[in-house]
Amino acid sequence: MYRPVATTTRGGVPTDSGDSVVTLDQVPRWIDSDVRYLYENEDPNSDYADPLSSASGSEGNANGIVSKFPVDHEINSKIYLWRGDPWNLEVDAVVNSTNENLDEAHSSPGLHAAAGPGLAEECATLGGCRTGMAKVTNAYDLPARRVIHTVGPKYAVKYHTAAENALSHCYRSCLELLIENGLQSIAMGCIYTEAKTYPREPAAHVAIRTVRRFLEKQKDKIEAVVFCTTTSSDTEIYKRLLPLYFPRDNHEEEIARLKLPADVGDENGETTTAERKIRIKPLPNAKVSSPRTPQASVDLSVSNLGLSRRSSSYLGAFLDPAFMSLIKDPDQRRREQWEKTAQAQNSWNCFKMLGYGELGGPALSAAEEYTLHSRYLAKANSMNLSEIAEMKIVYRGGVDSEGRPVMVVVGAHFLLRCLDLERFILYVVKEFEPVIQKPYSIVYFHSAASLQMQPDLGWMKRLQQILGRKHRRNLHAIYVLHPTFGLKSAIFALQLFVDNVVWKKVVYLDRLLQLFRYVPREQLTIPDFVFQHDLEVNGGKGLIVDPRTKYVYQRP
Repeated sequence: MYRPVATTTRGGVPTDSGDSVVTLDQVPRWIDSDVRYLYENEDPNSDYADPLSSASGSEGNANGIVSKFPVDHEINSKIYLWRGDPWNLEVDAVVNSTNENLDEAHSSPGLHAAAGPGLAEECATLGGCRTGMAKVTNAYDLPARRVIHTVGPKYAVKYHTAAENALSHCYRSCLELLIENGLQSIAMGCIYTEAKTYPREPAAHVAIRTVRRFLEKQKDKIEAVVFCTTTSSDTEIYKRLLPLYFPRDNHEEEIARLKLPADVGDENGETTTAERKIRIKPLPNAKVSSPRTPQASVDLSVSNLGLSRRSSSYLGAFLDPAFMSLIKDPDQRRREQWEKTAQAQNSWNCFKMLGYGELGGPALSAAEEYTLHSRYLAKANSMNLSEIAEMKIVYRGGVDSEGRPVMVVVGAHFLLRCLDLERFILYVVKEFEPVIQKPYSIVYFHSAASLQMQPDLGWMKRLQQILGRKHRRNLHAIYVLHPTFGLKSAIFALQLFVDNVVWKKVVYLDRLLQLFRYVPREQLTIPDFVFQHDLEVNGGKGLIVDPRTKYVYQRP
């Protein structure tokens, strides 16, 4: 799908910016793409341990579940995915992600340089633009006819829902302006900037589902929507998420039923919040009965005497019982949840008594883990965690013998007494994020780490929940070098009380040479004390270590 496309120049000559123009018919349509990403060989009836799966455990089988986004070939034919700057596409309109003042410095990179100075001059006359809204201008030197400017929200974990809905309104406002101006094709880049710290994958969910919901209502007025990406990470995210919202066949629709987030918004793609729904309570002393037609003899006067004598049961006759039987008051549900949590914290906890930490809490749903991971990732990307990186506790290695990326963990560097565990979790989430998207491995050096204090099992459970189900699904193996009896006992406890799937993937290795069977020596940066520990424990049997290069040779 991302093969290089032939380009043409507008009118047979290069554009003013020197870039070539790509016409829409040169960009492959989504419905014609041969990309099937990771879902092609997966069984739709299998149990997916994925952050994008639905929250309900009863939905592990797609049979009998109504699809939220059924196959629609007409809508799919209007969707394009193209990697490159939108400014080179010959479409009716392109989208510019900017700030409230429509400043050139805060606009999408390369737009004003390609459009010329006239664009900035017109933007200065618009009087700014509010977050979530959009305004349209001429395109000037661009191959497009119009530029639609929109202001994305600044992301904060505390206001996640508000930011999500504001971003959804950005995309919907752009599409509405497209129709209002009699245009039919649009190229949309990712409406977020590094300065606003919106997490990439949640933003892509909002963009794709908003476009899908809009096309369901206005597909006759729009011919083409081109999702444009400029980085490989964004491209991979869109390739992975598009089949969930724009399935091209029944197989992808079955997969989407299981892998879609629990909350895909309302009919417009916006997130719904239970606390903001209208709450209707029955009238005091009202008796709900079946609706009946009032008799003509009923006195309908509005005098004070008539109102005082009006029976509440009479009013209840006109209320729909099904309409009144709503879910429990959200405030009451929240209060009950708090009471249960407080009761669990105050009650006797055998896990805490044994030093295992907080293990008795309820398991998080897939949607809750996905939200938790997204919030930690957004916070980590907005913070400077250089002091954690300098401790060299967790760092990226090369690849294992089968080409899977490797994360290295050094147990002896984990100094619990002088480490902020919350900041360490943020650093781990940030470092693991680009790795856990595909199968990967972990190498843990326990060499000389037995003298250090280790975190309890409750903390390990919390870290695993934050990393999410994608980490558990794509983790191939955990190679543990120089394990001790205490470590093996702790891992056995993790298998019993935390996760029997992840911790069953542990492979114990007593020698460095055993590790090099799985991960080549040149793919790892190994601390010096690990070599020394290996020599002390194993006595140098079967290997020779070069003290200068620390390279390990097989003893003849």
